[in-house]
Amino acid sequence: MHDHIQQYLLYLEVEEEASDNTIAAYRNDLSQLYLFLSRHKTPLGEKITTWREVDEVAVQNYLLDLKKRDYASSTVARKVAAIKSFFDYMVSHGHIDVDPAAALESPKVKKHLPHAISHEDVERLLAAPARAKTPQALRDVALLETLYATGVRVTELVNLNVYDADLPHKRLICAGSRRSRVAPLDARALAALTRYLEEGRHRLVVDPNEDALFLNHRGQRLTRQGLWLIIKRYVKEVGIKEQVTPHTLRHSFATHMLNRGAGLREVQERLGHASLSTTQVYKQVTNETPSELIIDDKPVDKDQ
Repeated sequence: MHDHIQQYLLYLEVEEEASDNTIAAYRNDLSQLYLFLSRHKTPLGEKITTWREVDEVAVQNYLLDLKKRDYASSTVARKVAAIKSFFDYMVSHGHIDVDPAAALESPKVKKHLPHAISHEDVERLLAAPARAKTPQALRDVALLETLYATGVRVTELVNLNVYDADLPHKRLICAGSRRSRVAPLDARALAALTRYLEEGRHRLVVDPNEDALFLNHRGQRLTRQGLWLIIKRYVKEVGIKEQVTPHTLRHSFATHMLNRGAGLREVQERLGHASLSTTQVYKQVTNETPSELIIDDKPVDKDQ
C-alpha cells in the first residue's frame, strides 16, 4: 500500500507538476490515512492489506476520526482533497476498480481574505534592518526588499541560489517544481541584493561550495522558519501591532500593486498564480480596505 502512495506522489511531481508544498502535504495526509487503515479491519474482520480492501465505510470512518480529533475544517478539507485525488488516480491507473472516496464530501471552509499591511507599515519594516551594517543586517535588508518588491513565495525565496540572482537584467529566476519563472526587481531590491552580495554574504559563508543566496548565521541556507523569525523580530522592533508573516509581504505586494492601477493579469503573472481566480481575491482587499492602501506622493519604480 505504501508503494502506491509513493507512485502517486511521483505522478504528482512528474505528470501534474505539483508544487513541493502540495506534495509534502499530500505525503503527510496519505501516510496518516494509511496508518489509520492499517489499524482497522475489513467487514469480514480481516486486516486491511491492499487498497482494494478499502471501502466507503473505511474512508468515512477515517473522516469521522479526523473530526473527533478536532482538526480545523481547512485541514480536513485538504486531507479530503488528497484522499479523493489519490483514489481517483488509483482508479484511472487500474489499481482499484471502485473509488471508495467518490461520495466523500469536503467540509465547508470559510475563505479568508489575504491580509495586507499598510504601505506605511511596510516602509517601517523595510527600514528596520538598515539601521545596522552587519552581514546579517545587509542580508535582512535584501530579504525584506526582495519579498516586497517581487511578491515571491517564501519557499521560492529561501530556495534561491546565488546564480538565480540575475542582477545585470534586474531579475530573479525562481525555479519551482511546476516551472521556472522570472521575478523582476525594482531599484531598491536590486541595490539591496547587490550590496548584500558584495559586502555581506561572503562574511556569512562557511562552506565555499554553498550555493544558497540567503544564509543563516551558520553559513547554511536560510529556512522558512528562520525567515519567519527574522520578520517577527523586526515587526516587534518597529511596533507593528498586526500579525505579519513572510506571506503578509506577498499579500501586501499584490494589494498595493492593484491599488496603483495594475491589471489582474499583470499581478497574476507576478505572483505566479496558475489561475486568475486565485488573484481576483485581492480585488476584494483593495475594495474593502482603501484606507490602508494610500501610497505617498513619491515616484514608484515601474517594476516595484
